[in-house]
Amino acid sequence: MADQWLWIIFGAVVLAMLVLDIGVFTRKPGMSLREAFVWSLAWVSLAGIFAVLVYMQKGPEKGLEFITGYVIEWSLSMDNLFVFLVIFSFFGLPEGSRPRVLFWGIMGAVVFRGVCIAAGAALLAHFEWILYIFGGFLVFTGLKLLRSGEDHIEPSRNPVLRLFRRFMAVTPDYHERHFFVRLDGHWLATPLVPVFIVIGTTDIIFAVDSIPAIFGITRDPFIVYTSNVFAVLGLRGLFFLLAGIMKLFRFLKFGISSVLVFVGIKMLVVDYYKIPAGVSLIVVAAILGASVLISLLLPAPGEPAATILASPGAEADGEGAWIAPPDAKHAAGLRPGGSAGA
Repeated sequence: MADQWLWIIFGAVVLAMLVLDIGVFTRKPGMSLREAFVWSLAWVSLAGIFAVLVYMQKGPEKGLEFITGYVIEWSLSMDNLFVFLVIFSFFGLPEGSRPRVLFWGIMGAVVFRGVCIAAGAALLAHFEWILYIFGGFLVFTGLKLLRSGEDHIEPSRNPVLRLFRRFMAVTPDYHERHFFVRLDGHWLATPLVPVFIVIGTTDIIFAVDSIPAIFGITRDPFIVYTSNVFAVLGLRGLFFLLAGIMKLFRFLKFGISSVLVFVGIKMLVVDYYKIPAGVSLIVVAAILGASVLISLLLPAPGEPAATILASPGAEADGEGAWIAPPDAKHAAGLRPGGSAGA
């Protein structure tokens, strides 16, 4: 009965916040720093309140598992933000379209993570040894991330996008909020379609990467899904809050990779020693906190604040909203077969 009430509360809170998001923020051309801060704080506060409810209804162990899972998924979501920023800059996505694209990109992340959670839970219920594969995958992913250092995202090499470009022409310019327009008697896709394609495939990749991490903390599908949703739905406000300063956290990736390795090892040794939820939370928080602190204390050499706060060719408006170069022709002016349009 306690689980049913928690599901009802969770659904009601998320639905109310989504209605507010669609009715207010998605219709606006962007978020000011104040709005982004308030919206991010609201989601973090709701997650904290929900953690207290889980603690009271399901016990201290489940409460700690929710908090640990939320912190891990929230930190992994920071990678989502970085990739979203690269994609928006690459396609020259206008500022007015960003809230809408972010909203649906985040909704896609929620759906794909839900699918991955259901699949992961089903596999673990029938094949216990899958836990070791998840653990090994996390260790491998963490070490690979640790060695790769900076991400080099190339949206133009996305295989789904390249396949789409073979069969559909894309206009060189955006046409307000339209996905398709009719020009000279032919239907053409606008650059919004390639943006959504790349965002969607990125959502799938991040879902596959992140779900094993939360299963290393808890096997409870309720904790897994709710902690993921609270972490992911807070991304939109966080994007507008941190878009201009994400490069400051240059060591966060190493912290995230270390967390993945830790959770992977935790899964691999579960039959020999079960690391308490409280210890897991302390370790994860310490690793992420240290990576952020070191990033702030040791900024990139030779990179002044001006270049950290704005990427080349982009600028921030007076309220802190991120604005990419308006010309999207270099990214989206494509014709079938991948050739650039005139």
